[in-house]
Amino acid sequence: CMGFSVLDYGIVGVYLIGVTVIGTLIAGKQRTSRDYFLGGKEMSWWSVGFSIVASETSTLTFISVPGLAYTGTMHFLQLALGYFIGRLLVSVVFIPAYYKGDLETAYDFLGKRFGLSLRKFTSSVFLVTRVLASGVRLFATAIPVHLITGLDYSTSILLIGVFTLIYTYLGGLKAVVAMDVVQLFIYLSGAAAAMGIIIHQLPNGWADVASFARANGGDKFAILNLNWGTDFWSFLATPYTLIGGLLGGTFLTMASHGTDQLLVQRLLGCKSRWDSQRALMLDAVFIVLQFAFFLVLGLCLYAFYGGVSIQQLGLSASDEVFPKFIIENLPTGVAGLVVAGVLASAMGTLSSSISSLASSTYLDLFKMTSKGKATTGNAEVWWSKAFTLLWGIVLIGGAMLFTDSKNPVIEIGLKIASFTYGGLLGTFFLGLLFKRTNQKDAFIGFVAGIAAMTIVLSSTRIDFTWHTFIGSSVTILVGNLSSWIRARVTRSVS
Repeated sequence: CMGFSVLDYGIVGVYLIGVTVIGTLIAGKQRTSRDYFLGGKEMSWWSVGFSIVASETSTLTFISVPGLAYTGTMHFLQLALGYFIGRLLVSVVFIPAYYKGDLETAYDFLGKRFGLSLRKFTSSVFLVTRVLASGVRLFATAIPVHLITGLDYSTSILLIGVFTLIYTYLGGLKAVVAMDVVQLFIYLSGAAAAMGIIIHQLPNGWADVASFARANGGDKFAILNLNWGTDFWSFLATPYTLIGGLLGGTFLTMASHGTDQLLVQRLLGCKSRWDSQRALMLDAVFIVLQFAFFLVLGLCLYAFYGGVSIQQLGLSASDEVFPKFIIENLPTGVAGLVVAGVLASAMGTLSSSISSLASSTYLDLFKMTSKGKATTGNAEVWWSKAFTLLWGIVLIGGAMLFTDSKNPVIEIGLKIASFTYGGLLGTFFLGLLFKRTNQKDAFIGFVAGIAAMTIVLSSTRIDFTWHTFIGSSVTILVGNLSSWIRARVTRSVS
């Protein structure tokens, strides 16, 4: 066992302190909440594009995706192709609508289209689900850090949380985006170094990866899954089918990049609509390549370990394969770089969560109160920072409540998000595509979408790739039905 040396701890320490100091210095002075939460709307498109990649690549991607290829195939890439289509649609449909009004948050759009109470309601739903999902994600990050460095869960969570909170609190969105770009290249170079070492250590290099992937008549390079299941329900329950992946990826992305303040906040921080669209398309291309890269890394690990099952390696979950390799096989110094990469992917996601929660609380809820309306300049920044601090503490505290690491955590994180994503996306579609729907219709549709998801999650085995599609379809249908009934009633009365 190579273990974690003093040099490795040193590298991680330098990384943590460096990120915190540089992030704080880059941000400069913030005079208003707009400077703090939207970077003054003057951020470069390429930095926003890379920042979106970093904030949606949590440690879950870094650790779980190689594990998916280790135990299975490259089918996950179908979902990534759906992600690409979804981002394209957000660029064409959502971003122009966002730049028509001078919007501050995703829910600001619903407020302008349907009325203030819907803005507050959807923003509150976002806050609740984001806190739960981000708590799971922060805990998930602590697992590999704990496995690799031997630090306990609480210390690992504090380490990631406190440093991230400092630069997010002091620097606002500008610091978050700048550090995301740095963190993206740190975690990718860490993963690339690991892949290089594996290929170098295999007797025949890449040829061994290819032969193991094709051993025993299987093909782990397979991307398309044309399995239709034995019947309709088994098809819906099968993970990563071609239609499920493409549809699921498309709808999940339209929800995450079109209605989730976590990512919309970035897109609203660009100088213009065109910059915002360029940033999102840069993200779209990069994310497909990145998933492909992490899946191939999983195949390299499969060859490295001679194609044995995870049980034969003495592991309980596929998420543990990559951490095992990091601990046992990376030379001194490289292990530190890879752990800095794991921390980087975690901090990019966490800083985005804190900033989006704070911006939504301040702009959608607090600023609408009489006290909020009266604040200007320095007071705006003071409140913005106060909410940032509050949510940072809530997320760090929440992550510490998790103790069970048995389940593949990535799916819990996604399930929590998909619980409300469908309803939110459907509500945005009601606002964007249907002129006749009003606030009441949108409310009824949204609640119906969430009710439908409650049923799907509690009493069916439908795969998570379908969740957003089902939730948004129900919301759109019920919202339009409500609008149609309302029109009929009005006509019969008059």
